[in-house]
Amino acid sequence: MRRLTVLLLASTLPFAATAQDAASETTRSAQADLAKRLPLDDPRDMANATRGKLAEIPGGVILGKDGKTVWDRRPYEFLSSAAAPDTVNPSLWRQARLNAVHGLFEVVPDKIWQVRGYDISVMTIIRGKSGWIVVDPLLSEEAAAAGWKLFADTVEAKSGQRPIKAVIFSHSHSDHFGGVGGIVTPEQVKRGKIRIIAPHGFSEEATAENVLAGTAMGRRALYMFGSILAPGPAGQVDTGLGPKLSSGTIGYMEPTETVGERGGTLTIDGLGFDFLDAGGTEAPSEFVFYIPAYKALHTTEVVTHTLHNVLTLRGAQVRDALHWSKVIDAMLLKWGGTAQVALASHHWPTWGAGEVAELLTNQRDAYRYVHDRTLFLGNKGATLHELADATAEAPVQSRDFSTRGYYGTLNHDMKAVYQRYFGWWDGNPANFNPLPPEQSAPKYVALAGGADKLLSAGKAAIKAGDYRWAAELLNKLVFAEPENKAARAALASAYDQLGYQAESGAWRNYYLAGAATLRGNAVENMSGNGQSRSFVSAIPTAVFFDALATRFDAVTGSALKGTFQFVLPDSKEAVAVVVGGGVEVPRYGVTDPAPTATVTLNRATLDDVMLGQAQFPALMRSGAIRIDGDRMAFLSWFALHPPADPRFNVVVP
Repeated sequence: MRRLTVLLLASTLPFAATAQDAASETTRSAQADLAKRLPLDDPRDMANATRGKLAEIPGGVILGKDGKTVWDRRPYEFLSSAAAPDTVNPSLWRQARLNAVHGLFEVVPDKIWQVRGYDISVMTIIRGKSGWIVVDPLLSEEAAAAGWKLFADTVEAKSGQRPIKAVIFSHSHSDHFGGVGGIVTPEQVKRGKIRIIAPHGFSEEATAENVLAGTAMGRRALYMFGSILAPGPAGQVDTGLGPKLSSGTIGYMEPTETVGERGGTLTIDGLGFDFLDAGGTEAPSEFVFYIPAYKALHTTEVVTHTLHNVLTLRGAQVRDALHWSKVIDAMLLKWGGTAQVALASHHWPTWGAGEVAELLTNQRDAYRYVHDRTLFLGNKGATLHELADATAEAPVQSRDFSTRGYYGTLNHDMKAVYQRYFGWWDGNPANFNPLPPEQSAPKYVALAGGADKLLSAGKAAIKAGDYRWAAELLNKLVFAEPENKAARAALASAYDQLGYQAESGAWRNYYLAGAATLRGNAVENMSGNGQSRSFVSAIPTAVFFDALATRFDAVTGSALKGTFQFVLPDSKEAVAVVVGGGVEVPRYGVTDPAPTATVTLNRATLDDVMLGQAQFPALMRSGAIRIDGDRMAFLSWFALHPPADPRFNVVVP
């Protein structure tokens, strides 16, 4: 999962909050129909999720050094009930209860353990010859430190202390490396005491992935993960991939070595590992690995207990479902029938050679189905918004819960595959250049005979249980009249029911967060993830200047021309920024012979600016930034980079 997700504060609008709706008869009927169709009482997953439990953090509460809460499972005690409430899809309820099981678990006796339920991801600890090998130390340093303490207090207290000899980052999403500073120090790594092993391309992808579009991704992530919802049967329940994101400090450490695209074997603290490259599946830089001595297959995030996202709702580049299925098939061919346990960096393990092979087979088939059915229909003329309604569930999805859409869905994964091959356009010229919503919405209202008639039509659709149509109608009215309280309340009601019925935690969260925004009762004071200096320092300088260029005000600065030379003495870097024609082009590694102005500052000073610990004017006064040449031209150019608004509207104009 891609997660340099900075949880920003939610924006609320000046409308009196209205009550959230109860589940309608249509929703209750839909929940009951699904419950009849699926074997929800199958005990095998819960048996696996609780197997080998040794200890837990009391109350599931983790505090940071400043006393702020990083993780708290107490508000989720409502999940102790086996029976799903009407306001939660019963299949999602089952998944949420499985994800709610938290603690330290022994996976392979005296060889492999997992810390689960203290972040959206899972930390694995493996016994080597003389120490420990840690896989994916969670998203935040505080959560990782608490998980390691639980392990030390439970396992090391009995078997004796041993050093961490290596850390494995399975892929380039920050919920799998961000907590590394909570278990090891940079000094230990620099002294060669600890190896950090990652897939090829990790460094570039891990820090740069969300920098360019991070503001919009972060804003949409608030909705996707339900971060602006209160926990509860009518609120945030789960993400499908895990309970939620921890809210501590995201750190970074540079790998000491990487595994190439051909995979291969490594001996880590005397233990053999066999790696298979999985880059371009769930993450651009990723691998899976097998430990022959323990007959354990770590599927990282390529195989979990859900159908994953081919395109995440918060935004990302489209992933390759075909390649994804082929990597799983390669795992099946190489280790199927041999591996006695499969464990991942989310969810719980699967034990038994036959069960592991079945898991791999079913997951492979699910991604292949998504890919092939999309092209089957696309090549017959079906468009992006027609695919899912024309496609039944994959046969495997009715018998294997691990392939159901708790995070990704058949619906939006097929749309992602369509986008990968055909782009955003459906081929119909009417849709090639439509009016923006704020321009078209008033015309739809007028066509409907006015706001009252459109509102009545939307309410009638809600009464009839046609919530998708109701949302489409009422969204037009809200975009035409964003201060229309009745329209907002009615649209929120439609979103409520769509959210209650959603099997995907991400869909549920997005619908209910949208409803909360419309009502003006989105949770305001959410603590978020803070980026550490180690993470910010790892952002390539070239990426920083590319991101800066995306903030250039091309309208105001259309007539501006010049070249601004940046010199960073401590990192021995140079960047020449060429400005003209409403764009700026950073030339990394270039020193211009005749710049308009030369700006000299250390990269460490630039990090201070990115961390919000220093401001340009004060740095110039102090001499930390020196400007030679046309100072006013530089200041005029620099002023044309307003910060992006992290609280922009999502469900209203």
